[in-house]
Amino acid sequence: MDMSNVWPFPLSLRSKLAAAGYSTLASLQNVSPSALARDINVSREEALRILKTLHGNDKSSSHSSSGSSLLNGAKTAWELLCHENTRRRISTSCAELDSLLGGGICLQEVTEICGAPGIGKTQFSMQLAINVQIPKEADGVGGKVVYIDTEGSFMVERALQMANGCVAHLHSLSLSSLSSEYLDVDTYLSNIYYFRICNCTEQIAVVNHLEKFLEDHKEVKLIVIDSVTFHFRHNFEDMSSRTRILSSMGQKLMHISESHQLAVVLVNQVTTKFSGGISKLIPALGESWSHACTNRLILYWEDNQRFAYMYKSPSLPSVSAPFSVTQDGMCSVNYNKRQRV
Repeated sequence: MDMSNVWPFPLSLRSKLAAAGYSTLASLQNVSPSALARDINVSREEALRILKTLHGNDKSSSHSSSGSSLLNGAKTAWELLCHENTRRRISTSCAELDSLLGGGICLQEVTEICGAPGIGKTQFSMQLAINVQIPKEADGVGGKVVYIDTEGSFMVERALQMANGCVAHLHSLSLSSLSSEYLDVDTYLSNIYYFRICNCTEQIAVVNHLEKFLEDHKEVKLIVIDSVTFHFRHNFEDMSSRTRILSSMGQKLMHISESHQLAVVLVNQVTTKFSGGISKLIPALGESWSHACTNRLILYWEDNQRFAYMYKSPSLPSVSAPFSVTQDGMCSVNYNKRQRV
């Protein structure tokens, strides 16, 4: 449970803790005073006082009733707004897409990317797997990624190209505070935990065991499933069973994104729907699956140009933005440094 709202600190300090990724007692359990001081920009003595206060608060709260704990979980709208403003985002490397997404792919949300084959869904996913590693000094997240590949579409050679593009970008920033490890492409490949999934049973098992994996790899800030659809579109005679399984999977992923403060990105395929004699492409897995994601992005072609459309979001407008894919990865349409893909 998010305990930041009952911590005995002023709102400004709670906002600093949330911005650094500390919003639960568990997230501060194994943090040293020096590390906390660095992350929230306070003295070591102040960080030590914070940790002592919170650990004492944790012990005393264990004796309270479950009913009181639930009631203490209430937040004000102001606290929700402050939390929303401090949530970190993963850049897509395309200014237009970042603007469409409110600054990038948001942590603690599930984002679905839909589109026809060849439009760039896997390119998008692999770019995020690289960009989530951009350090905080360069306005990044500085995390690692779990990449679940159900179609065998992940290409390490392509990831290497994108890592080279990312390193070149960081070089251009000339940041003196940037660690040399972020300028080594091998580091980016080492921070991608890759799982190859061959059937729906394996996919369900991996999702069910993600919590344990994340407990041992707290630096993970992104989970990608490319695609969540592949093993569920065929060989399912009992459609009600498929709906229940997918619903359970969606709920687990939403819980994981919130409790572990990371982003979940799901790639979905499209299918043809006929209505009034007119056919159109819609996201696969049916209407009930649409509730499994916070944001739904649809990629499409128009006049030989790639576009992304915000199809569903609780806070972002339904608008389109163009993007391109080059050898360096995702980019704005006016980026011509390398050959387009």
